[in-house]
Amino acid sequence: MTTQQTKKNCEVIITGFGGQGIVLAGRILGMAAALGDHKESTLVQSYGPESRGGACCAQVIISADVIQYPYVTIADVLVCMSQSAYQKYKEQLAQDGILIIDQDLVQTDGKRECFAIPATRMAEELGRKMMANIIILGFTTAVSQLISRKAAEEAVQSSVPKGTESMNIKAFTKGYEYGLSKLKGREKKAEGKSGAVA
Repeated sequence: MTTQQTKKNCEVIITGFGGQGIVLAGRILGMAAALGDHKESTLVQSYGPESRGGACCAQVIISADVIQYPYVTIADVLVCMSQSAYQKYKEQLAQDGILIIDQDLVQTDGKRECFAIPATRMAEELGRKMMANIIILGFTTAVSQLISRKAAEEAVQSSVPKGTESMNIKAFTKGYEYGLSKLKGREKKAEGKSGAVA
């Protein structure tokens, strides 16, 4: 899978249910791209009829050029934090796109590879279930390489409530490092396969 950095325009959908901090995750992603990495970015958010517990979606576009249309048509990266969100948006993911899920909350149909992280469980272990969105954002930063780690951390620090910055950076780091280990595991697997062929 090619890194999404090579594309001029990258379209991202982060989705789940209200109360998971979906829109905040989208805002941080867009802010990191614009302020930290000096790219163009847009954010469009949508909620279901009831905000907490209803469907929630953040659409982020990151580009080297001016963005003409702010809505995602085909997602390069799809991040799902609920089963209903996965069912609703899975068809919008590009054939070679990156699917990222909270593995305790989403069961995929197994038709494509995905990057899975127990984000909510990891947040609970940190004592803050509400930080699952920051963990999955760290994970997404590592596996997609859409934004730099430095830009992401700066955007996290300026976006979370005062006094929670260090906890949120800890959550981000946890997700980021988990993502790096997943990438490493995939590389080893690929090397093993190519070694078997040789």
